[in-house]
Amino acid sequence: MKPTRESLLADPVEHIDIASFDARPIIDAWAKTAFQARNAARAARIYNMMLADTGCVVILTLAGSLVSAGMKKVICRLVEANAVDVIVSSGANLVDQDFFEGLGFRHYIAPGSPENPPVDDHTLRELAIDRIYDTYIDENELRICDDTTKRIFDALEPGAYSSRQILGAFGDYLKAHHPDNESILLTARRAGVPVFCPALSDCSAGFGVVMHRAERARTGKAVVSIDSGRDFAELTRIKLHTVEQGGDTGLLMLSGGVPKNFVQDIVVAAELLIEKGLADLPADTPAPMHKYAVQITVADARDGALSGSTLREACSWGKVDTVHEQMVFGEVTTLLPLIASDAWHRGAWKARPRRRLSDLFAGVPA
Repeated sequence: MKPTRESLLADPVEHIDIASFDARPIIDAWAKTAFQARNAARAARIYNMMLADTGCVVILTLAGSLVSAGMKKVICRLVEANAVDVIVSSGANLVDQDFFEGLGFRHYIAPGSPENPPVDDHTLRELAIDRIYDTYIDENELRICDDTTKRIFDALEPGAYSSRQILGAFGDYLKAHHPDNESILLTARRAGVPVFCPALSDCSAGFGVVMHRAERARTGKAVVSIDSGRDFAELTRIKLHTVEQGGDTGLLMLSGGVPKNFVQDIVVAAELLIEKGLADLPADTPAPMHKYAVQITVADARDGALSGSTLREACSWGKVDTVHEQMVFGEVTTLLPLIASDAWHRGAWKARPRRRLSDLFAGVPA
């Protein structure tokens, strides 16, 4: 019997709430074991050290399909708890998945496994259902998301914007039209946590800006564009601000990809600006490497891909110190809820200052 849209889009993904369970006992137990269990426990300890260090700015990076896999509430809880100061992400997580759910749509559990799905992808295409590994998303609803991003671009004044500005506008849209729907973008907007996406065109926002520009071209009107250089400059400004304040930076990196390298490079960028007299700091001011760094990934160094490059390698570039760093070779959706729950229940975040680093860019549109 041929499946129907209704039968395939019937079992929504539920997001994990780290406040609903206490992972401290398993993390403590893992600390006395070996292999990746012990590495995960050390990663949890380093993340708690970042939170206990009140001068440390915590940068969270997101790559892979995390929101569709039920991680949205985990990340929202960390932002609400003031356990994250900056987010740098891939586009799919923030727009196709998080903003999409912020509009009131859902992701759905697909039967079977990603390697052996019981419904073939040609059938899914005919039914207007897109597959994300073992998760389904309604293509018709995704088109609504695309069109909504276009309306947001249309509402902005023509000019070049950083991804932080554009995603701020996305958060404002949700605040105005869907304030009761849980969303990372909305939660971050309310908390003053800047959100960056260095490859913002690689998602529904890309479809929106393409439609926006094509429509404007027909009428000869000025357009909105995404300025990746401004992205890098703004994120580097956060590093320089942290140096000015006498603080340090720490990284919690989920998978790898562009977000991982983007946040590591800001140390070098800050150093260059200081050396060349392009920052409001004396030329001999050091730009410290990221003091703390944790990466959870299934990638390794065999194929030379960036996602598997080690944090110790990053030290040779002057990006990450090696005193408090930990690679954890495991899958993010299994490890993140435990590490995040451990941190939430230990409560080091309760003594942290609310930085609202978005305020560094006050007066800039969106």
